[in-house]
Amino acid sequence: MKKSLITLSSMLMLGGNAIAQKVAFEEYDLSNGLHVILHNDSSAPVVITSVMYHVGAKDEQSDRTGFAHFFEHLLFEGTENIKRGEWFKIVSGNGGVNNANTTDDRTYYYEVFPSNSLKLGLWMESERLMHPVINKIGVDTQNEVVKEEKRKSYDNRPYGQLMAQVKKNMFIKHPYRWTTIGDMAHLDAAKLEEFQAFNKKFYIPNNAVLVVAGDISNIAQTKEWIQQYFGSISKGPAIVRQTFVEDPITKPILATFEDSNVQIPMMITAYRTPSMKTRDSRVLDFISTILSDGKSSRLYKKIVDDKKMALQIGAFNNSQEDYGTYIIYGLPQGKNTISDLVKEVDEEITKLQTELISDKELEKLKNKYESNYVNDNANVEGIASNLASYYLLYGDVNLINTENEMYQSITPEEIRDISKKYLNPNQRLILDYVPAKADKK
Repeated sequence: MKKSLITLSSMLMLGGNAIAQKVAFEEYDLSNGLHVILHNDSSAPVVITSVMYHVGAKDEQSDRTGFAHFFEHLLFEGTENIKRGEWFKIVSGNGGVNNANTTDDRTYYYEVFPSNSLKLGLWMESERLMHPVINKIGVDTQNEVVKEEKRKSYDNRPYGQLMAQVKKNMFIKHPYRWTTIGDMAHLDAAKLEEFQAFNKKFYIPNNAVLVVAGDISNIAQTKEWIQQYFGSISKGPAIVRQTFVEDPITKPILATFEDSNVQIPMMITAYRTPSMKTRDSRVLDFISTILSDGKSSRLYKKIVDDKKMALQIGAFNNSQEDYGTYIIYGLPQGKNTISDLVKEVDEEITKLQTELISDKELEKLKNKYESNYVNDNANVEGIASNLASYYLLYGDVNLINTENEMYQSITPEEIRDISKKYLNPNQRLILDYVPAKADKK
């Protein structure tokens, strides 16, 4: 769900800083448990009001998947005081933009307005939390919207089932085994009362963080409005979450998936990795950059550029709150096979496990992550999202200022040791993602 406005986007960029510097913020709790974070940046007359809820696909029942993502759409339907179909009109009519997104771990909503509409943004987010209208017409309408999204982004898109197939093979017990978009049959089967119960359980102030960032120089007035609009919302029952522990992978998992949307097979290897909150996960980020970030990266230079064995090669650390999944993929070229690519990739991983990277390569890595840090906090939209995530998922808001220090302290020895700890042949999935076979007549 996305709206854009060029002028406002340009103003957002003006609110960024060209060099890395500390992000100042203030945080406090309302009596109902809503956590509030304020960040003042008056360099541009824009402000973002955002709420992140600690609910994602992992909080769903196995026979009712897709609920969290469905609510990303459903909660724009309207409230008791915002008529159906009026949400986007109010936002655009006041010179703003809005968006929302869902992951396995959380759901995030925000509006960006000219700063003189801060009060409006706060009121709208409080309405979403306190007075949502969840009725049959809204559920039926958004059900069709989600189905169309699934068709376009997953079912009919080349390699659109990649993550779904990785997840279902990598996780047996944990809800990460299903996709965020969910199963359409589950949404079709759900009764209206189930959607209402999901909202009542998870969309509560004590399961959320409100971030206000941008031109909010009158902090006292902002706090008054926050108390006015959010303070009276009732605290919900504490959410008790089940802990899911996966058994270690001790032998290769072999799987094949046929996709009628592709003509070229894809090599996929995947390794289960630790939570994004760990230092190990950050080292794995470094390893991804070494292997596949850019044309000078090890995998691209060797397999695509020099040997011309693949059209494309890549690696990324899909880090999440409970577990991560480290994924390597490639598209074989010519007579080369999936097995050929796996062999070449394994050789490069073995080098990481046995040889220390050079000082020059390490310096390049650290410079890149320093640049990433600056870019991530280059506008109020990015800062607001980061403040919310660091509070809700990491439990430490100040990571917005200190996480880069962790990356800068990573050593060549850690890169070697983490490669040896997680990226071993007996600890992975090998997925042959291949074109569907023609029907035999």
